[in-house]
Amino acid sequence: MNTPPLNALLVGLQLPRVDEVEFNGSLAELQRLVHTLGYNVVGSLRQKRKSTSNALVVGEGKLRELAEWTGGTGHVASSVTRKKSKAAERFGQEDETEDDADGDEIDVDEAGLEEPENPPPAGVRADVVVFDCDLTPSQLRNLESATGAIVLDRTGVIIEIFSRHARTRAARLQVEIARLNYLAPRIRETGGGGDRQGGGIGGKGSGESSQELDRRHIRDRIKELKTELEDVQRDGALRRGRRVGENSVALVGYTNAGKSSLMRAMTSSEVLVADKLFATLDTTVRPMHPPSVPKVLLSDTVGFIKKLPHDLIASFRSTLEEALNSDLLFFVVDASDPTFRQQLEVTREVLGEIGALEIPSRLLLNKRDRLSAKECEALRQEFPEAIQLSTRDQADLAALRETLLVFFEKDMQEARLLVPYTIQGAIGEIRRAMRVLEESYNEVGVTLRVRAREEDLARVRDRFKLE
Repeated sequence: MNTPPLNALLVGLQLPRVDEVEFNGSLAELQRLVHTLGYNVVGSLRQKRKSTSNALVVGEGKLRELAEWTGGTGHVASSVTRKKSKAAERFGQEDETEDDADGDEIDVDEAGLEEPENPPPAGVRADVVVFDCDLTPSQLRNLESATGAIVLDRTGVIIEIFSRHARTRAARLQVEIARLNYLAPRIRETGGGGDRQGGGIGGKGSGESSQELDRRHIRDRIKELKTELEDVQRDGALRRGRRVGENSVALVGYTNAGKSSLMRAMTSSEVLVADKLFATLDTTVRPMHPPSVPKVLLSDTVGFIKKLPHDLIASFRSTLEEALNSDLLFFVVDASDPTFRQQLEVTREVLGEIGALEIPSRLLLNKRDRLSAKECEALRQEFPEAIQLSTRDQADLAALRETLLVFFEKDMQEARLLVPYTIQGAIGEIRRAMRVLEESYNEVGVTLRVRAREEDLARVRDRFKLE
């Protein structure tokens, strides 16, 4: 019997320097994240705030409104005793007894004392409250106490999605490291008041509390995972090393911009395509199909997102090295999304962190089939160098393929190679690495007029001793 999905309530806080378009786009993106996590979004609450630093994040009036949606008390109890919550269970925490706010002062927003402006529909109750910002451990505890619901922040949602979608060993290791780094400051004292115990083999160190012990276990586990990840990364570096000299293109961009669909269309490979955020976490490398001369490899990389947790950027550094080692970057954006300009900026910022912005690039305005002719023309005026396409249009794909070949042929030179009949394997190697423009035969051998990179010509001539 399938368990019905949990109901989620979204909470967006608009800070002074965030305009309406950016704020609405971020909240809509959070809704998609929560949907990807499998929750049913039943509503959203919004509030303008000067900052998110106070102990309850929202004002007192908005907190009462939250409590109406969740069935909570609307205030933080002085002493809260709870069984393990679903949120705690998700992140591996034990049953706990908490003191009020760890001494934090509760900030009351007097402007928030009016009657609730967005009451819940009759019979609707939220099981989960998701904030479109990061929350501190004490803020999480305060909000869970006041609402009686699971409380998650944006980073927690993203990490949980990454955990579910990671498939390869490298991705699982990277996500687990990020998850533990997120968990470490959120470890809470377990029942018993955080007693301090003496040491012993396999036991606690002298004067070490249960909280300190849990954190030490996490540090040790992170160290083990990093060692294991280094071994996996060495294997990945060897695979990339074997592709040195081959033409490579990395598809980069915001999550759900259509990178995997483009990858599938250009390579005829069974790449996962799903209308979900972060459907792809593992880099996939495939040759362009039909095979081209020169051979071109395409790589589909992990998508980016606004406010991507820094630990995840660091963890996926090795995955993004596919972009760093490529000859060309295709910045893929969903041109039908009104916030794609901000999304493009996020992508560039993340790639700038790994030093990939020096690589030649092209902007692909994807999903043009969702735009009107007038909108396409406006984008052509704004981005005259960009390539507009739809992965459903074979003419667009053929034009993109030609663009790729022209790019990789720009540094090629023409040459004539005489291959004697007595030399085996040379012609096959030439056809794999070069474009054959013309060939002729005589009593000595085959003369080929080719277009190729200088290094490929030198390699073939040296290997087969050709003139």
